[in-house]
Amino acid sequence: MKSKETKSPKMNKRSMKPKAKNPAKTFKRILSYLKPFKMLLILAGVFLIVNVFASVSGTFMLSILIDDYILPLSQGSTVVQYSQFGMYVALMGIIYLIGTIVHYVFNRIMIYITSRVMEAMRDNMFEHMQRLPIRYFDTHTHGELMSCYTNDTDTLRELLSNSLPNIISSVLTVVAIFVMMMILSPLLTLFIIIMLIIMLFVVGKLGGKSGKFFAKQQKALSVVNGYIEEHIEGQKVVKVFCHEAEEKSDFDKVNDVLFSAARSANIYANIMMPIMGNISYLNYAVTAVAGAVFAVLGFGAMTLGKLATFLQYSRQFGMPISQIAQQANTILMALAGAERIFALLDEKEETDAGYVTLVNVNEDANGNLVECKERTGIWAWKHPHKELGTVTYPRLRGAVEFDNVTFGYEENKNVLYDIDLFAKDGEKIALVGSTGAGKTTITNLINRFYDLPDGKIRYDGININKIKKDDLRRSLGMVLQDTHLFTGTVRDNIRYGRLDATDEEIEQAAILANADGFISHLPQGYDTMLSGDGSNLSQGQRQLLSIARAVVADPPVLVLDEATSSIDMRTEKLIEQGMNSLMEGRTVFVIAHRLSTVRNADKIVVLEHGRIIEQGNHDELISKKGKYFQLYTGAFELE
Repeated sequence: MKSKETKSPKMNKRSMKPKAKNPAKTFKRILSYLKPFKMLLILAGVFLIVNVFASVSGTFMLSILIDDYILPLSQGSTVVQYSQFGMYVALMGIIYLIGTIVHYVFNRIMIYITSRVMEAMRDNMFEHMQRLPIRYFDTHTHGELMSCYTNDTDTLRELLSNSLPNIISSVLTVVAIFVMMMILSPLLTLFIIIMLIIMLFVVGKLGGKSGKFFAKQQKALSVVNGYIEEHIEGQKVVKVFCHEAEEKSDFDKVNDVLFSAARSANIYANIMMPIMGNISYLNYAVTAVAGAVFAVLGFGAMTLGKLATFLQYSRQFGMPISQIAQQANTILMALAGAERIFALLDEKEETDAGYVTLVNVNEDANGNLVECKERTGIWAWKHPHKELGTVTYPRLRGAVEFDNVTFGYEENKNVLYDIDLFAKDGEKIALVGSTGAGKTTITNLINRFYDLPDGKIRYDGININKIKKDDLRRSLGMVLQDTHLFTGTVRDNIRYGRLDATDEEIEQAAILANADGFISHLPQGYDTMLSGDGSNLSQGQRQLLSIARAVVADPPVLVLDEATSSIDMRTEKLIEQGMNSLMEGRTVFVIAHRLSTVRNADKIVVLEHGRIIEQGNHDELISKKGKYFQLYTGAFELE
């Protein structure tokens, strides 16, 4: 979680720029997702070859029908075998029918493979995203990340289900047709080769231009998505400050960048097909005239049937080349999108060298802690000592110590300096100070959202770097100022604190947090569905559910980061007793702007510019008449 009072690393909108720096490597990595479907791909390849063969051979039979049957019939020949003529026509129909069937099956196979690959890729992205450090989410907009799951995966879907099969089919078709044309007339094939050279030149020029702009379009699209996502969330703020016109102006700027890139990309992409088509038509006309002359003169054994077949091949020859040119842009877009996806997958995961774990324990007859599998309500740290070959089980109590801690979100920009702080188990520690003093940063470090470059933090006497992050965070409960509720029932959102909690425990937690009152008035009570981050609840009600979630987790250490900031004074009084019951016997870190809420803290720590300037209880600090005295007597709310 990003610190509320300190600036985390600046948003890096260029970090996911879709430049295909290494297309070959990216393409190879895409193909690696197809390995589990090797047999299906082989089957699809066989069907594709059969389809191409059916198309080419069916056309070749046209020359036989014309020369051996249709021309003789038109010239009044009586020696034509009608049964053979009917057999050839039926054979052509069967060949084309087989081609149609295998083409349909091929498409179904590719759709299945593509869907499974997209599923696997999204699973990989989401799974990897869960293991990324908080720093990553502090430096990337939500819109950029969503673009990986939507726009970029969509370009890959188009590549695998449409572009690649079409290109492979087109290449096979071009090769097969070229061979057949060489058999029919090597001389006329020369015209086709000249046309092919011209087409490849056009594809190279226009394809390079459109590919560059398609890459820019993908980048601009992610920026627009990020902007829209951010301003949908902040729409109330926009309206409160009447900034609609300014936001529209800013949106027009990023939208214009997208428009410019998309326009240029599509201009080059869309003029390619007409140019290729006209070249193909020109070649068809030249080939038809030359072939007719050859047929009339009998040059090169050219017949009318061969000429008709050759002209049909020449038309078919231009179409796959045009398709290859058209799909080139899709491939470039897909490679750019794939690089963005792989950039996410290649992000360094949150490292964890911890080896101390949290385990359930029981007390034996001698008072020793013994590890067990069932939940007992008693926890201990399983601490292996490799050098001694022993394992100890210190009881989880919740004592936290900061020893000379210095920290900054960015290198050479520290926000905490030489922090020495000790919280005994069961103590309530209040962190107060102006915005930017470093309060939330301290709680971020307790959770190991960020690791320390200098100093140590000890938890029950154990360096937290030795404790596995999952186990460390399982022992901590947090109630944040910014609440987040998930789509699901009220019961499910409270149970998020501990997934094995019973319905009775959930309801007891809600009663303790004083959330049961408003929950019982909801349409379906605890089974009321919440969506849109609990938009059908007030901010205070959402905060109460967040507190209930922490209650059901039953942790020994609590972090309350402005936990009651969104609750009115009356509601705050109502939950004060429940909160006191919740905090009883636990180590609690309270961040509060409302100083009246921290008067009963065992220790109040006053922070200023990342340093501790005062420590003590309320009466001690008031008697010193220092910074806390000024804050408390000047106003109950910190500016």
